Parts: sequence; C-alpha cells; structure tokens
Amino acid sequence: MRQNDSGFDTRLVHAGAHEDPLHSVVTPIYQTSTFGFANAQEGADCFAGKADGYIYTRLGNPTTRSLERCVADLEEGCDAVATSSGMGAVNTVYMALLDQGSHVVSTASVYGPSRGLMETHYSRFGVASTYVDTSDLSALEAAFRPETRLLYVESPSNPCMQVTDLEAAARIAHAHGALLVVDNTFASPFLQKPLRFGADVVLHSVTKFINGHADVVGGIVVAREPGILKRLRSMMIATGCNMDPHQAFLVHRGVKTLSLRIERAQLSALQIASWLEARPEVAWVRYIGLPSHPQHELARRQMSGFGSMIGFELVGGLEAGRRLMDRVELAVLAVSLGGVETLIEHPASMTHAGIPREEREKAGITDGLVRYSVGIENVEDLIRDLQQALAG
Repeated sequence: MRQNDSGFDTRLVHAGAHEDPLHSVVTPIYQTSTFGFANAQEGADCFAGKADGYIYTRLGNPTTRSLERCVADLEEGCDAVATSSGMGAVNTVYMALLDQGSHVVSTASVYGPSRGLMETHYSRFGVASTYVDTSDLSALEAAFRPETRLLYVESPSNPCMQVTDLEAAARIAHAHGALLVVDNTFASPFLQKPLRFGADVVLHSVTKFINGHADVVGGIVVAREPGILKRLRSMMIATGCNMDPHQAFLVHRGVKTLSLRIERAQLSALQIASWLEARPEVAWVRYIGLPSHPQHELARRQMSGFGSMIGFELVGGLEAGRRLMDRVELAVLAVSLGGVETLIEHPASMTHAGIPREEREKAGITDGLVRYSVGIENVEDLIRDLQQALAG
C-alpha cells in the first residue's frame, strides 16, 4: 500500500520515516553541526545542488527532514520547512513573500505577536497591513489594494474562535494577485487541510497541538508549490531560524498521537462549552462546536471536527474572569495551548496585551475574554474545577 493511500492515523505514525542503515524504528537524533563527504566531488555536488546529501544542520538535517516530510504529507503539501519557533515560521513567511511597499490583509484577532511583528517591525521597512474580520467576506475583499501581496488568515482565530471561509478567501486573494497563507495551529492537519481549499502556504506553531506535550517550542511552514517552498527554505536558511534536531525528534514523537489527543480533548470541549453556556455566571461562549457559534455550519463543512479551544466571558467582565483564573485548581493558568494539560489565560493582559485596547476590542478581544484550552483530563474533573471556581 502506498503511504498516500493510507489513513490519517497510519500516516501520523509512518510519514516522513528516515531510512536508517541500522533499521532504527524511530528516526535517530542526528545531533551534529556538520556532515562529512565521501570525497571532494560529492562535496562539490552537494553545494551545487546536484546531490541530496547533507552539508550543515542549518541547511538541513536528517532528523528535521523526517519531521518536515511528515507534516508536509499530513497537510498534503509539496514539502515543509521547520523553524526554531512558531514566530520563526511567521517571520519566514513574511520575509520570504513580502517586499518593500507590499500590503498585507489579515485576520483582526490573529495571534497577538503575529500582528505585533507586522505592525511594529515590518512597517519600518515599508510593509503596510490591514486587519479585518476575515469571516466577513465583504470586509475582507474591501481591504485589498493594488499592492496587496498576502492574505494572512488564522482560522479558527486566536482567541475569538472566528472561522473564515478558506475557499472563498483563496478565490478573493488569487483574484487580486495575492497569496493565501493560513495559520492552521488551532485546527491542526487532523481537523483542517487549508491547501485543499486553495491556500498557498500553511503554517503551524508546532509548540501547540502537533507536539502536544508543552515541552518543545517550534514552527513549521508547508507550501503547495515547489517555487514558493524554495523561497521559504532560502529565507529560513538566511535568517538562521532552523529547528534543532532534538526539537524535531520530540515533535515527531508527539505528532504520532495527534488524532488520539484531539479526539479526546474535543469530546470534553463540547461538553464543557455546553455546560458553560447554561451557567448564569457566563455572558457568552465561543466554541465552534456549539450551534450558537456564528460560523458553526461553515466549520461543519470545512473541518472534520471542532477542536478543543473555548473562549468565554463571564458576567462581571474582567474582574470576574480574573477571580475565575485565580480560583481554578486543575486548569493551569498559563499561555500556550494544545497540550495534554488544560490551560486557562486572559488574552487582553497576556497573549494580546501588545495590541492597543481599541484595536483589541474591534477584533472582538474584550477585557473579560477568557481562553480555555481543554486537555485530556477527565471531563468530570474539569467541570468540577470550573464549578468550584465560579462558586468561590
């Protein structure tokens, strides 16, 4: 059976496997900075691009390549580039695909540092950006300019859980001569495959669901076409944000259980979101698996599941949310998401604190918004934890 004909779980386990001469069941950690050549001609051929041998770990490493091939397979792209962090992936995309005078259209409630990097730093080099609710297709299209080169979408968005119609977004971007980049971190390739809908590039903070154990920081970028991939890899090499082989080993180990972890967590998330929606202390809940979510039907068509991220606001706003976060005993008060442990955080004062309040509120990131990343603990324990925290 060819691997591309295999089921997703089979590919999670086997995709990207390195052919080790000693027949190691898992890809070994090639913890080396440089690689030797059999002879001078082989070295010359590698540098000339005529041979596929390894030269130097910043340029490529067998352990890292194994992970890159695995995630590219899962996302159905031509290949991938692994980076030292999720923001390394974001920066690689920006630097490779934008020029001075370019314009970017992006999701207003995108991950705070992704927006901050663009508005604070790329603006210094003549790159302009516009942030809109990309779930509103008319607003999205109206934001385009003649110099727009990139539509950068996060769907579901962080932390407002907005879902963008990726097929329509790709159509709009391409009609304007722009590329569509999708941050697929919240969904993972298990729940959503943006390249199927016309995206040109997909990226992840593998720190989150792909690794899933809160013990590695990393990023990865997957391209649809080899030409774009070449630009991305060249930029990663030039900026030196390559993933370390030990990082790659841990992420490749973590990804093998991706579907098992997400299936368990999203079952609990639906139960918790439904419970929260019925509580009088809760003003509103944003979970894409609830029929009350504005893009619930779109998510049903575009995704194979609803994931484990919940946003909600308490009656009483910021102070009520702060009391809740100080009183939970099982959920960990920490940023990040997608791990086996349940995490709770306050976006306005933590992950999105760098965005001005007026812009945050325009994006739907209210002062009282609480972000809850459901882990794989027993759901009864998580609900009991929330219950005692609300009652305290």
